[in-house]
Amino acid sequence: MFTGLSAFPLTPVYDNKVDEKTFISLIENLVEAGVDSIGALGSTGSYAYLTLSERARVARLAVEHANSIPVMVSIGALRVTDILSLAENAQHAGVSAVMLAPVSYQRPTPDEVYSLYEEVSRHLSVPLCVYDNPATTGFEFSDELLINIASLPSVSSLKLARLPQELSLATQQVNALRSRLPDHVSLGISGDWQAATGLCAECDVWFSVIGGLFPRTALAITHAAKNNDTKTVQMLSAALEPVWRLFKTYGSLRVTAAAAELLGKVTAPCLPFPLKSLSGQPRDQLGAILEDLKNLI
Repeated sequence: MFTGLSAFPLTPVYDNKVDEKTFISLIENLVEAGVDSIGALGSTGSYAYLTLSERARVARLAVEHANSIPVMVSIGALRVTDILSLAENAQHAGVSAVMLAPVSYQRPTPDEVYSLYEEVSRHLSVPLCVYDNPATTGFEFSDELLINIASLPSVSSLKLARLPQELSLATQQVNALRSRLPDHVSLGISGDWQAATGLCAECDVWFSVIGGLFPRTALAITHAAKNNDTKTVQMLSAALEPVWRLFKTYGSLRVTAAAAELLGKVTAPCLPFPLKSLSGQPRDQLGAILEDLKNLI
C-alpha cells in the first residue's frame, strides 16, 4: 500500500454536488496509468468541504472503480465522533487504508494530537497514515511526536511535509527518522516540488497531487527514483518547476483544479464554494505552461 506513487485526484464539485461521473473518470485514468495506490478525499479531494454522507459515497465510488488498486481516504474532521464515523464508513467501503490529519479550529497541543491518534487507532482494522499537512492544519509535527505516534496500533505510514532541499541533508533526515521507527512504518513525501528530493532520499512513497491528474508523468519520476536514476528524476522535476512555482504561490488545489478545467477533464467550476480555481493572468500563465509541457504530461 505505502510504496511507489500514491495519486491524489480531485473530487469535482459542480452545482453544489459531487460530480460523480467525472470523479469516476479521474479514477479510471489512474487505473489505466497503473498507479500504485489512490489517495481519494485528500486535501486535493476537498474532503473538509464535503458532508459525511458525501465522503462515504466518494469512498465507495473510489473503491468500486479502482480495479483492485489500493485506495486510501482521509478521515480528518473536527469532532472525533465524525472521525470514527468516517473511519467506519471507509472500512465498510473496502478501503485499504485511511489517512488522518489533526484538523482543529483551535490549534491543538502535541499532547492533544497524540491523544487523537491514540483514540482513533483503537477503532481501525486497516492501516493508518499520519497526515502531516501544516499548510492547512496549522499544526507542525515534531520528529519526536511522529515517532511516538508511529508506535500506536494501525499506524503504518508517515506523510512528511518538510525535508531539506539539499539531497545529502534530506537523506540524513530520512535515515535518522527511519532508524527510530518500527520496521513496518513507511515514510512518504508530499509537497510535489520536493518529491524529487524525497524520493532520491529513499522515501518509500510519493503522496502526489500532480499524480492525480497526470499520473504517467508522476510515475516516470517515481520509477526513475526506484531505479536510482537521479538524473532523470531531477530533469523531470525541473521541467515541472513552472507548475511547482504556481503551487507555492496559489496552492496546489487551485492550480490543479484550473489545469483540469483547462484540459476539459472536469466541468468548471469544479471546486466547492467559495473556493475558486485560478483566474485571470495566473490562469493564462498556467495554460501556457500546460501547452509547453504537453509532450510531458
